[in-house]
Amino acid sequence: MIGGLGMPELIIILVIILIIFGAGKLPEIGAGLGKGIKNFKTATKNPELKKEDSEPEKIEKP
Repeated sequence: MIGGLGMPELIIILVIILIIFGAGKLPEIGAGLGKGIKNFKTATKNPELKKEDSEPEKIEKP
């Protein structure tokens, strides 16, 4: 059981997704989700990326 969802609920959700997107788009959707999760994990594990993003850009005045 995942987060209060049982097997029947997961099957219904998968069938609805299959109807909406079609069988041809499912591999593309899966690949996109996989890349997004991978990028998210990389960004959260790399402290240099978080440091650069959290600091505002310094602009020198002439």
